[in-house]
Amino acid sequence: MGVGWLPVPGWDLSWLWSGFSTRIGGLSRTYCASDAPGDLNLGFTAADDRHAVTENRRLLAEAISGDSETPLVTLRQFHSNLIVHAVKADAARERPSKADGLIASEPGFLIAIQTADCIPVLVADRKQRIVAAFHAGWRGTVKRIVELGVGRMRLEFGSSPRHLVAAIGPGIGACCYAVGEEVLSEFESQFFYARQLFREVYDADPVRKKYPMLFLNQRAPGHGSIGPQLHLDLIEANRRQLLAAGLSPRAIRTVGGCTQCYSDLFFSHRATRGHAGRMMAAIGICR
Repeated sequence: MGVGWLPVPGWDLSWLWSGFSTRIGGLSRTYCASDAPGDLNLGFTAADDRHAVTENRRLLAEAISGDSETPLVTLRQFHSNLIVHAVKADAARERPSKADGLIASEPGFLIAIQTADCIPVLVADRKQRIVAAFHAGWRGTVKRIVELGVGRMRLEFGSSPRHLVAAIGPGIGACCYAVGEEVLSEFESQFFYARQLFREVYDADPVRKKYPMLFLNQRAPGHGSIGPQLHLDLIEANRRQLLAAGLSPRAIRTVGGCTQCYSDLFFSHRATRGHAGRMMAAIGICR
């Protein structure tokens, strides 16, 4: 069907559907070059055609589950730590629930969260056959959505961390994710290891390089430094939460790459200054 999506290596569970979409394939024309075959935008963005997105979602559902009629339950995401228990009937709702995490115990449908730089996390309980999907931008990560989500699986379904496996999907990497001091402050207020998630990066300034005389000052050797940017490793931040929730390091897989580095493969909100489609991380229990 021409749909580009990423399975999770090692997740060969016969009862489980799962995968991360890319932008490859699909019918959307809004975000691709005029001579490109089309994009797999899965979000009902204001700029894209609703019919094309609906068909894209069917293509992804068929690619992952083998059936284009497999129901798909999504959310109205708003960078929270709210998590809802999804049922198959939710797929027919006119307006999805407002939350950033989904847990499902019923077979026969997919739950999915949307991203375009934020970190998608899928979790599956191999024994109880419970699945979950979490949308973890920096705000959701600070609010511990993944850690809370695993806690919900333990509390409501009796999941044991030793039976859980998790996959962290494509998202913006520490190589590209420059943030402000206020983000560091938020993380420091919540995590004792916060500083380990940040690093300073000195970027070349093309204006300073071209016109060095404009930046002369009294500081030896005559030029002031440009100053570092803070880069945040959101993937590691969410891996840490999975570990804190009790998962084994061997049970956590990282799938895909940096969405901004590989914006030809993934949608990236930052790389395109907001003009981006949406990818999906989807998981479900086979019928």
